[in-house]
Amino acid sequence: MIRHVKTARLTQGDQTDPAVTETVRGLLAQVAEGGDKAVRELSIRFDGLDRDSYRLTEAEIAACVDGLTKQERHDLDFAQTQIRNFAQAQRDTLLDLEVETLPGVVLGHRHVPIQNVGCYVPGGKYPLLASAHMTVLTAKVAGCERVITCAPPFKGQIADKIVAAQALAGADEIYCLGGVQAIAAMGNGTETIRPVDMLAGPGNAYVAEAKRLLFGKVGIDLFAGPTETLVIADETVDGEICATDLLGQAEHGPNSPAVMITNSEKLAKDTLAQVERLLEILPTAAIARKAWEDFGEIIVCDTLEEMVAEADRVASEHVQVMTADPDYFLNHMTNYGALFLGERTNVAFGDKVIGTNHTLPTLKAARYTGGLWVGKFLKTCTYQRVLTDEASAMIGAYASRLCHMEGFVGHAEQANIRVRRYGKRNVPYGASVEA
Repeated sequence: MIRHVKTARLTQGDQTDPAVTETVRGLLAQVAEGGDKAVRELSIRFDGLDRDSYRLTEAEIAACVDGLTKQERHDLDFAQTQIRNFAQAQRDTLLDLEVETLPGVVLGHRHVPIQNVGCYVPGGKYPLLASAHMTVLTAKVAGCERVITCAPPFKGQIADKIVAAQALAGADEIYCLGGVQAIAAMGNGTETIRPVDMLAGPGNAYVAEAKRLLFGKVGIDLFAGPTETLVIADETVDGEICATDLLGQAEHGPNSPAVMITNSEKLAKDTLAQVERLLEILPTAAIARKAWEDFGEIIVCDTLEEMVAEADRVASEHVQVMTADPDYFLNHMTNYGALFLGERTNVAFGDKVIGTNHTLPTLKAARYTGGLWVGKFLKTCTYQRVLTDEASAMIGAYASRLCHMEGFVGHAEQANIRVRRYGKRNVPYGASVEA
């Protein structure tokens, strides 16, 4: 039987606030009409930054990189190496294909990099420089020709560590722009910013809505919502580590769900007590407490099967598994953004350094998609060849009859003309090829 030791006071909505949509729609239109002038006005209005050009110069970028301490540079290089290596390993699994499916009929596909990608790196509340690795670097591994990136100023100044991460990841153009104006500038283009074909990267509700509204005109990585975490645990671990991992993600924002599923009532109650203890000493407790009070849950199940079913129902962005057999959940769960198996790893490793991508599905989107990875920056495009007259006539005969079944006479004639020419058959115009 499934029961709650703690129930969330609120539930996440899957609809954007209409007021946010209206605001973002207006800002997108302003940039589309006003171009660089509108971008500058909005940057001054929202970020307090006034520049003639928001594209950073080579000297400004070099100053950000050179401003890193030796240890900071070492740590950034280490993180980017892990992310690059895993992205490259993923890319290596994506093979082009060519196969002769029938005598004289060759079909194939190629993985073609998207040419122009725009990557957004959030930095208003926290300078999330890890998002530069996850977007810019992954796109570069995919082979994208032009990767541009925007990040807002941090405390009124160029976010130097973000810029350093963007540059080290291989960005071709770096802009000190935040919010909707950044998304609009990349997606629509301006007089000085060439538009991109795809937008990637997380952001606040306004950034996410801007991406949603531009989807179709450009591609996007994911429809992103607030950070989510799910801890699955049994009595092989204690309440302190569970509480630490719940609050470590709850600090992202006051609407970040932190959920625990366990088969131990004792662990559930211990974790609840440890959460309260840690909230007294956590520097970001004001945010984490609000998230925990409104969206925190502790669910107790009787069996592993119930735990899997509940976890799949939650379909969380991050799923940390600390049980006697974490691989049971790897082998049985279907709905998750990323799994963190065993108590030796955790979501923060994935967020910052271990190598897997941290841009992941939220709001139950894990039911139908995975997260950002090198494959998101590739288009799998098919091609075909017909090598012989006999193959063209044979396929043409089938195509002719199938087109007539649908009432497409013009389509049928594309097949018929090849049956006439390569099969030397007399097919009346507008008729189907007889078997």
